[in-house]
Amino acid sequence: MSLEFLWYIPNQDRPGHRGDDVVAGHNSLDTLTEQALALEEHGWGGALLGTGWGRPDTFTVATALAARTTTFQPLIAARPGYWRPAHFASAAATLQHLSGGRVLINIVSGKDNLAAYGDSEGDQAHRYARTAEFLRVVRKLWTEEHVTYQGEHFQVTDATVVPRLSKPPRLYFGGASEAAERVAAAEADVQLFWGEPLDGVRERIDRLRTLSSAVGREHQPLEFGLRITTLVRDTTEQAWADAEAKVAEMARAHQTDPNRHAAVGQQRLLDLATRGEVLDDNLYTAPGRFGGGGAGTTWLVGSAQDVAKSLRKYQDLGITHFVLSDTPYLPEIRRQGEQLLPLLRG
Repeated sequence: MSLEFLWYIPNQDRPGHRGDDVVAGHNSLDTLTEQALALEEHGWGGALLGTGWGRPDTFTVATALAARTTTFQPLIAARPGYWRPAHFASAAATLQHLSGGRVLINIVSGKDNLAAYGDSEGDQAHRYARTAEFLRVVRKLWTEEHVTYQGEHFQVTDATVVPRLSKPPRLYFGGASEAAERVAAAEADVQLFWGEPLDGVRERIDRLRTLSSAVGREHQPLEFGLRITTLVRDTTEQAWADAEAKVAEMARAHQTDPNRHAAVGQQRLLDLATRGEVLDDNLYTAPGRFGGGGAGTTWLVGSAQDVAKSLRKYQDLGITHFVLSDTPYLPEIRRQGEQLLPLLRG
């Protein structure tokens, strides 16, 4: 199975995301295009584009970047509720056609300012049941004609999406709760994990493979991906010195977030600090103690050889999709593209 190496473009209205360089026009089309072109030049397949109310519209950004690039694959984060399935299926099919098949989709069901765009949310069971329906309807619209679907959350009648696709976009999904894993096992193409130790990832892969059979999965076997921060320097010693300096700066600026413990997956990462500051060979848990969240909660730290060795261990478990990043984003696209990717592809 081929490997996919993607980066991350935060798509933030405010500069300085996770310690990124604060520059004029940080989120202009020219700056974002510079990052996308650098990804093409340095061997990356594309990038995950961040989403959420308070950020520029992710699909619009992805469309603009696809138009200015040749091989760049936007992994477009999208939320059920912000989108209706027929609207989304049509938009994604159009961009897939116009880009020559470069669209990837990451379905997100986490917290957001839903009321700002007229959405509402029930309990966890309701939220993931809606996500499962969204994925089911979108797949039908990409692969079937004259679709009629009457579900609890979504309905379409005699719907045919154009243009028709010979290669629908691949559907990525995240989430660590039992409800989320059931959705992934039944409906996703790729389950994304955050930076857990190898034993935790192994356990989740085994569980999801078993669950895929239990829920009667009808698609190709579920694939697995890792979304993680990779802090790479020329030497191991320099990498750890820089990592500790970054965490010290985070500690000086740290403020408690009252919503920090909401998601199951996020809590799993935060709990890792109780097991030690460094897990496995070089998984650094300290960032999570001082405000690091999501893929920035844990970091793989070291020389390119150190980090490549660790990532190959995840690959041995079954990970084939890697979404990596570090800040400042643009210089690290180049550094890790030149130093890390050749080791992973070699």
